[in-house]
Amino acid sequence: MGQFTTIMARDGHEFQSWLAAPPARPRGALVVLQEIFGINAHIRAVADSFAAEGYTVIAPSLFDRIRRGIQLEYTPAGMQEGRGYVQQLAPENTLRDIAAALAVVKHSGRAGTVGYCWGGTLAYLAAGKLPMACAVVYYGKVTNHLDQRPKCPVMYHYGAEDKSISQDDVERVRAAYPEAPVYTYEAAGHGFNCDQRDSHNPQASALARQRTLEFLGRYVAGVATAAGPGAPRA
Repeated sequence: MGQFTTIMARDGHEFQSWLAAPPARPRGALVVLQEIFGINAHIRAVADSFAAEGYTVIAPSLFDRIRRGIQLEYTPAGMQEGRGYVQQLAPENTLRDIAAALAVVKHSGRAGTVGYCWGGTLAYLAAGKLPMACAVVYYGKVTNHLDQRPKCPVMYHYGAEDKSISQDDVERVRAAYPEAPVYTYEAAGHGFNCDQRDSHNPQASALARQRTLEFLGRYVAGVATAAGPGAPRA
């Protein structure tokens, strides 16, 4: 459904982004933020799936500041390589790239962001610095950034069996944002949404997607639902 297009950040950096249009008039816009594995087949499929729900979706290739076309496998080696790339990126430049992606799709209406792993952390940070209607964090580490408070509603999804984000960390997020929907999923580990990872949990993935779509429907598309910042936590 989508395709790569080249966009430019305010500092002149040109980079690729996966851009997917909805089948009809857009309900709003979404910026999908990558894991540490790049804009790979999984992230492109995620972007396309949100476009099929009626959103104009863009997934900026945040590793292009290092080298174009980085797509990594879900292996220990791929994980190590991806972490190395993240360490090479200046946070202010990554935010510039997210802002540029947002500018491309803002004509479609209110915009939200959905991020996975590293992208989940970035979604949280973008919610405090960019004009977002809402943000959805999938297993993103945010406890080191709780002083940078979001300026829009944020939903959080975490696996109860996540080895890299402890339940103590999840409880810190809940304590910091008692009105936010912070969900945990039993028998789910890190990366449970990704059907290309060994940690994929179809049940948790489906439930998190349902909740995410309701959240986006309320804050981006403007459709009233029962879900919201004060929704019951699982």
